[in-house]
Amino acid sequence: MGEAAYDVVVVGAGNAALCAAISAHENGARVLVLEKAPEEEKGGNSYFTAGGFRFMHNGLDDVREDVLVDMSDDEADKMILPTHDRQFFYETLMKVTRGQSNEDLAWTLIDGSRPAMAWLRENGVRFIPMYGRQSFLVDGKQHFYGGVNVEAVGGGPGLVDFLMKRCSDLGIEIRYGTGATKLHQQDDYRITGLQVRAPGGYEDIDCKSVVLACGGFESNPEMRVRYLGQGWDLARVRGTRHNTGDGIQMALDIGAVPYGNWSGCHSVGWDISAPPFGDRWVLDNFQKHSYPLGIMVNMHGERFVDEGEDYRNLTYVRFGKAIMSQPHYTAVQIFDQKTVGQLRDEYRIKEITRVVGNTIEELAEGLDIPADKLKETIEAYNAACPDQATIDAQYNPAILDGIGTKGISPAKSNWALPITEPPYEAWVTTTGVTFTFGGLKIDEKNTVQNKADRPIPGLYAAGELVGGLFYENYPGGTGLMSGSVFGRRAGQYAAEHARTLNA
Repeated sequence: MGEAAYDVVVVGAGNAALCAAISAHENGARVLVLEKAPEEEKGGNSYFTAGGFRFMHNGLDDVREDVLVDMSDDEADKMILPTHDRQFFYETLMKVTRGQSNEDLAWTLIDGSRPAMAWLRENGVRFIPMYGRQSFLVDGKQHFYGGVNVEAVGGGPGLVDFLMKRCSDLGIEIRYGTGATKLHQQDDYRITGLQVRAPGGYEDIDCKSVVLACGGFESNPEMRVRYLGQGWDLARVRGTRHNTGDGIQMALDIGAVPYGNWSGCHSVGWDISAPPFGDRWVLDNFQKHSYPLGIMVNMHGERFVDEGEDYRNLTYVRFGKAIMSQPHYTAVQIFDQKTVGQLRDEYRIKEITRVVGNTIEELAEGLDIPADKLKETIEAYNAACPDQATIDAQYNPAILDGIGTKGISPAKSNWALPITEPPYEAWVTTTGVTFTFGGLKIDEKNTVQNKADRPIPGLYAAGELVGGLFYENYPGGTGLMSGSVFGRRAGQYAAEHARTLNA
């Protein structure tokens, strides 16, 4: 293909990639998007998300200005949306990553989050409050919690459709079934194009800039075992089967420096009957995220985490990993009738592994867990819960209510209600991997860095394959937000680089 055909080639077609493509076009570039998947599997991991975004804001009035622009006054009067300001966002990110997140990346994400939300809305993405998963009805109002309170209309599929439509309206070309396999450079390290594996064979595409936004290596079992550890080849993958680390490997092959938490990943409690890769009908509903309202035990009938340590979107990644160290990579979530009605909608789909028992012994038999051990565990937990008067006065699932256990380990720090009202209901889970944390190092212009910590001219990165932002854990909603912020920036700087070469 002729050298003048494209200024910027974007590898991938999920949220980060499409944001990069739109941004590059806005900055005057001729853009091509390469999607390894066939068209019917488009959207990368973004398609399998709930479409939730964590971003900096000063409350509902602020968000209504240019994000929730469709909200009526009547709807707003029935909501309580806490502020999520700059410092709180930073402290949350650093809390869950134990202070390991790269400071420059963290502040770039945080400071770019609010403008990126308005930019997404300007580019046709519509947003609504995340009622079903991030709020509880308290005293007649929806109280939002946990920081992930806004989602794209239609969730992940809706987000992808909005961005795809915008690309189509702008005339951005997308080639499906075409995966990048190799980057081309000049002797001065400048990127000149790339090799692709297309339906008709291999071909070369010349361009001025390449943006890698094609995900991590979570769908590559060999790489999972190599970097995440023994047993991770057996984990289910929540999203696309096409994120096999190709973009990372292409960059490493030309001297890019590996960066970030290569032994870490985003993972969650995932229904044990889920398929090996994401289901485009069930989507993320195999996840089971109401565990703070109950208890979680392994197949020996033992609790192994503090289910109420914090809001679920600040603990679910670590707990997903914790399940991998349990017998048979399995965990069981148990609830009684006090809380079953509060469980998220994902507990009510037909594709679930659920057991019900009128007694703990009956429940244990259905779960194939030793009945004496499960009964002992639940009795010890119940005895450690606060008295009913304290529960009546303080219990509130929309805040960290301090209703905690005493005298047992692990403790349950919040929402510790005894398991006493049958029938008892249990859901069987394993670990579902979302994306990996290790990847490439970028500078302040999203340029990929080489082993000498110098930029590789013309090579940019965004999305899940950027390393250095998430370590060991992850605050929910920052994945899509990071993809949008860094995707937008990568597209801008890739276009600027191409423009300097065209001058």
